[in-house]
Amino acid sequence: MRRRPDPTARARRPGRGRPPRRPEVPPTALRGLLAGLLSGGLTLGVGTLLASFVTRSADPVLGVGQEFIARTPEWLKEWAIRQFGQSDKAVLLGSLYATLVVLFAVVGLVAVRWLRAALVLVAVLGAAAIGATAHRPDATALSWVPSTVGTLAGAAALVLLVRAVRRGAAGGRGTRSLSRRSVLFGAVAGTAAVTAGAGTVVNRSHSVAATRAGIRLPAPASPAAALPAGVDPTEGITPYVTSAKDFYRVDTALSVPQVDVSTWSLRIHGMVEREVTVTFEDLLGEDLHERWMTMTCVSNEVGGNLAGNARWLGVPLTTLLDRAGIADGADMLFSTSVDGFTVSTPLAEATDGRDSMIAIGMDGEPLTDVHGFPARMIVPGLYGFVSACKWITDVEVTRFDAKTAYWTDRGWAPQAPIKTATRIDVPASFAKVASGRTVPVAGVAWAQTRGISRVEVSVDDGEWVEATLVPTVNPSTWVQWTYAWDGAEPGNHTVRARATDGTGQLQTQDVVKPIPDGSSGWPSKFFTVT
Repeated sequence: MRRRPDPTARARRPGRGRPPRRPEVPPTALRGLLAGLLSGGLTLGVGTLLASFVTRSADPVLGVGQEFIARTPEWLKEWAIRQFGQSDKAVLLGSLYATLVVLFAVVGLVAVRWLRAALVLVAVLGAAAIGATAHRPDATALSWVPSTVGTLAGAAALVLLVRAVRRGAAGGRGTRSLSRRSVLFGAVAGTAAVTAGAGTVVNRSHSVAATRAGIRLPAPASPAAALPAGVDPTEGITPYVTSAKDFYRVDTALSVPQVDVSTWSLRIHGMVEREVTVTFEDLLGEDLHERWMTMTCVSNEVGGNLAGNARWLGVPLTTLLDRAGIADGADMLFSTSVDGFTVSTPLAEATDGRDSMIAIGMDGEPLTDVHGFPARMIVPGLYGFVSACKWITDVEVTRFDAKTAYWTDRGWAPQAPIKTATRIDVPASFAKVASGRTVPVAGVAWAQTRGISRVEVSVDDGEWVEATLVPTVNPSTWVQWTYAWDGAEPGNHTVRARATDGTGQLQTQDVVKPIPDGSSGWPSKFFTVT
């Protein structure tokens, strides 16, 4: 008798009617990936630990990061500053570590099948780190050691881990094989963690925090003027005094230099009658001047916040230069920081009677590490990249046609006086303001060494109306200004501002990007009256 086909048989066939299973990642590949990550971690841990005994810039990650900064196109640097502000270095380091994680994972995946090829990749990465650290401007004779030893340690760990993975794959999942492999992986992970942690601890022991806390700055021979009455007149306006923690920071240092004041010195040489070298103790013993001065970064966009006002304490620059004796023909001061960064400053502006100084104090305290401890140069009226060398250790009196500084080599102007600028703080962008009351408009303006004589405000492209200036202490500081707009109608509005400097020169309306010598244009804010 012929059997009828079972109508459910098709549905009962293996695999039929069920979604296809996702392919599993082979255990060997996962262990290879882990081997790459652990060996890479050991490389970085050993490098960090050894660098803590050599010099901070010899750290493999910092060395590569500094090289990246040096080779980054200017448009990308400006974009990073605009997008991330003072967090740009943290973002760079985070991105660098993320990239290394991916690279180490790739090395591990390659190693389980082609160990020699993976070791070639390790050698290439190591060579890049060695080259970056050994050729830093502040490199020592041993700067190559941390990256070299770290690379060798990581390569050795990779070989051991990959061989253990291969043995496990060939011999099955025996308990003894698994135990040995686990011990080996754990040992490498532990060593990586211990070396990285120890390196971090040693680096923290080099911090200047304790040294700063023990420094007592002498009273200035020439104290700063008292704060004028009426500062900070409107809620939301930029404070007249910028605290050290709020003061902008723009530099190329991924790791803030921790300078030992007991060995630090400042050398003045070049086109001088006699070379002069001063220690930190020497500076403390000089007649110190204290002055209010506003500093501005050339990267500041129109309406940007890369400006700050503080009370600086230091030795007049002319005191030290006169002691050295400037030779005829010199027109530039070429300053170098402890990390090799260089700044070119026009000699004429540095010595024309403005309050140029080698600063050692800020707002009554020693400089913080991020702001240049133990000493920095300040020349009011010039953008920071041509005047404000932090962690300064060398000043060569020379000529512009003989040497070029870090930023000049990258397309920025060799000389850059600060342009007249103003900023609107109140109302904030896209703020909502209640109708039926006066709308406060306020901000700050600056034109260092020339001063500000007038600030004008225009609402909705109407007539320009003069704002009220808050008294300031000297022409080298910014000026706060306020304006009360009466009769505001509900709706969207735009306010603009412009400043006139102490010579009667109106701030230019021409919109210019920061490179090569500073931005320009009139700031504006959009807000809504509800």
